[in-house]
Amino acid sequence: MRPKSRRLAIWLSLPWLLASIAAFAQSPNAVVQQLLRSGQAALDAGDYARAAHDFERARQTAPDNLPANRGLLLSYLQMGRLREAIQLGSECAVRWPRDAEVQHWLGLAYFKAGQNTLALESLQRSEAIASGGFDIHFDIALVLLQQSQFSLAADELERAIKLQPSHALAHVLLGRAYQNTNRTLQAIEQFQTALRIDPGTALGHYHLGFAYASLGRNQEAIAEYRKELVRSPENPQLLYQLGHCLLESGETKDALPQLKKATELDPGNSDSAYDLGKALLLDGNAEAAVAALQRSIQLKPGDPSSHYQLARALQKAGRSDDAQQEWKRFAELKKAQPEMGGMATGRPQ
Repeated sequence: MRPKSRRLAIWLSLPWLLASIAAFAQSPNAVVQQLLRSGQAALDAGDYARAAHDFERARQTAPDNLPANRGLLLSYLQMGRLREAIQLGSECAVRWPRDAEVQHWLGLAYFKAGQNTLALESLQRSEAIASGGFDIHFDIALVLLQQSQFSLAADELERAIKLQPSHALAHVLLGRAYQNTNRTLQAIEQFQTALRIDPGTALGHYHLGFAYASLGRNQEAIAEYRKELVRSPENPQLLYQLGHCLLESGETKDALPQLKKATELDPGNSDSAYDLGKALLLDGNAEAAVAALQRSIQLKPGDPSSHYQLARALQKAGRSDDAQQEWKRFAELKKAQPEMGGMATGRPQ
């Protein structure tokens, strides 16, 4: 190549060379910041796989970058990659023990993995570091409810609602906590508040109906269950509770289709089978009642009430010898369970 042509070739390639040098010389911090921005954008858009990819690249470039570790932890949590979330969260908790978000998200990962004791420890550490946030009180309450620590859960939910009084689900959960600590009237107030805030609150009418039923206010309970049934027609527990209230109110014909569907959807529920057997017997269908009550006994063999009802059904069906065997079994179980008292036709709910 002649000198002039050679200079021209160098001159033409110079912009590309400069661009390459500039890209190469871009500071690691600038690369990390760009990855953090793109990762956050992916998180906001619900593209958790892309978010994890970007945060992981940022973390590889800057292992001690807290936002990169936080972002990757949250991405794993959102994707349901709980083992990786717990591993990364545990490492981050050691490196940044005073970071409330790390502790919070690690607690949620433990909770979703069913490790409630560890979840509560992490969430309470987060609360101690940065107390006062709605989310932390709410999430601690979820774990406490899962552990049946209803009084403590109520305390957390009361704090959460003071911070965010328009959160319908928090009112529903507080109502459940009250219901389970024998504060039924307060529970009713919470369920009613939730439904005023959001008439479409999931299971709001169900829980309100259950609270009414626990006070013996069956007609109000039935009305609430029917409202919930419009939203959740395939919920077996809802169908069972509606059927049970109808049966207790003497509305056997209306109870039967609810109880039949409940047992079809959840064949492992002994209470549904028991109530179905009672309803069929009251409706005059003794043979069908026998089958339902035998299923109830198969699911809960130690319940004397099922044997009592089965004995009655067998007697009605003309099977006296079999009925005698069930009367005997009922007497044995009742004697072995004095806490049942004189209960025979009903069972504790």
